[in-house]
Amino acid sequence: MPQATYDIIIAGGGTCGCILAGRLAAADPSLSILLVEAGPTTRDDPLHTQPARYLYHLRPESTTVKFQCLGGGSSVNFTMYARASASDYDDWANVYGNKGWSSADLLPLLRKCETYQIQPGQATHGYSGPLKVSYGGFYTEAGKEFIEVAAQYDKKRGRTDDPNGLYECNKYSRWPKWIDAMTGTRSDVPHHYIFNQDLKNLHILTGYHVRRVIFDGKRATGVQYVVNPRFHPSAKPDVFTASARRSVVVSAGAFGSPAILERSGIGSKEILSRFGIKQVVDLPGVGENYQDHQVMFTPYIAAETSHTLDPIVNDNKAEIEKWTKKWRTDGSGLLANNGLDAGIKLRPLKEDLDLMGQDFRKRWLEYYAPAPDKPVLWLGTVSLFLGDRSKVSVDKCFSVGWYLQHPVSIGNVHITSKDDVESPLDFHPGFVDAVEDMAAHKWGYKRAREFARRLPSYRGEIAACHPAFAPMSKAAVGKRTTPVPVTEPDLEYTPEDDKALEEYIRQTVGTTWHSMGTCAMKKRAEGGVVDSRLNVYGTEGLKVIDMSICPGNVAANTYSTAVVIGEKGATIIAEELGIPLESQAPAAPVKVKARL
Repeated sequence: MPQATYDIIIAGGGTCGCILAGRLAAADPSLSILLVEAGPTTRDDPLHTQPARYLYHLRPESTTVKFQCLGGGSSVNFTMYARASASDYDDWANVYGNKGWSSADLLPLLRKCETYQIQPGQATHGYSGPLKVSYGGFYTEAGKEFIEVAAQYDKKRGRTDDPNGLYECNKYSRWPKWIDAMTGTRSDVPHHYIFNQDLKNLHILTGYHVRRVIFDGKRATGVQYVVNPRFHPSAKPDVFTASARRSVVVSAGAFGSPAILERSGIGSKEILSRFGIKQVVDLPGVGENYQDHQVMFTPYIAAETSHTLDPIVNDNKAEIEKWTKKWRTDGSGLLANNGLDAGIKLRPLKEDLDLMGQDFRKRWLEYYAPAPDKPVLWLGTVSLFLGDRSKVSVDKCFSVGWYLQHPVSIGNVHITSKDDVESPLDFHPGFVDAVEDMAAHKWGYKRAREFARRLPSYRGEIAACHPAFAPMSKAAVGKRTTPVPVTEPDLEYTPEDDKALEEYIRQTVGTTWHSMGTCAMKKRAEGGVVDSRLNVYGTEGLKVIDMSICPGNVAANTYSTAVVIGEKGATIIAEELGIPLESQAPAAPVKVKARL
């Protein structure tokens, strides 16, 4: 094992942990840093660097199926580029009382992290950061058709070239990706913050779980960690310790971070006493406030001439070889694509609110109406089948998916063992607990299906993956030979159809892997776990820096927010240590609107 004492120990090598390690190690070569990650390295592995291979990591045989790998979600996510609404971050500052976390505060960091390759001179985007943003190396038929149909079918909403400018929504767009336009590679964190630098003061341990933080009184002085037998099967089950001279940072995500805190004696007395853990700090908010985005991907049969990622996902060797050759030649082709080529951050119009009914109206009036930059759903095309492939008897599919941007439903997650880091967590996701969320999902299904059946590539529904509507219902599903005209009236749903739809949603709704909130950055009296400087309440020398600190949800895939949390955390630690970080993004080329 490496040396036992470091200046900083980071428990978790996901998106935030790697940004912290890379930024701080580069800023001060004399600063010794230990990064402990439960999963393996990802260096130069095409299953991580080729964007189209992302579904491999959801296979049962995948070693990274739990996002356990260096870089965490950045190394395995869908590479969908999406940023939160400005008002989401403003809520963090104004509603939850976190000074320094408003959209104006975070915009320089959002710009610092990226090189926006799509269009020059955009005020809210960066052009010299480590992470590249482009449209990828291919434009699938489903994506093109979605934009074309939107222009005819939904003329009230319009189109934008930038759906991620922070200050507006409800416009259709071709969708950007965390993919380098030049190389066709994934814009992950390890390859762009760590592997591309010679950081001799950064020590990385892969394949080890942090069991708990070690305290001297209330001060964090180190960590206890154990081998992950999945990656070190012949290693002895020894318990190791490492000491920290300056600070310990927990960065193990919305599941891992509260678990480490609870095993360390930080949390609710009720939970800790259940497993014989001596309480160090009474923080009942640990593991509470779990939030996610609740996604649905309804699949449709695609025309045989369509380009989809299904052959790649199904390990079609000829297709993989063909597209690998193209990818290696010029960074283009299907391997440089994620299938997510078009979408919209969607807000309901009056007629949509009437359709959603009273179950959603109060939520709309109280939360969404005062914030016109907040969408209710993201909705768009994905050029592949996402689901149980045993139910699919066709070669080519596309999905029109949606997810809730700010679900009302809240869950929680807690440990079930004092020492066993592999023990399953006690997890209640809270999905569709709230009637408002069910109303939004029903609207999402109906809206998505109207788009799908108008796309020229549409050849019907995959019936086994849709609601069990009665055969004589006007909403009945099945194969078709052609799409319906754009001018076709919308489908009609009876009360019985709505019941079938609700049952389908309850059985099918899933995670976006956008988990957050379980170590919330709130006031302690309101269930908070960390303050606005990311210090764990009641402790010294201990911070949490990852998506678990989010006090409220964000209207976007969470990679962008995770990156900005990592950048903000690095800035905070550097300030406290008196270390000058690399300068932030230069001033915007034009004036930026502060907020709506």
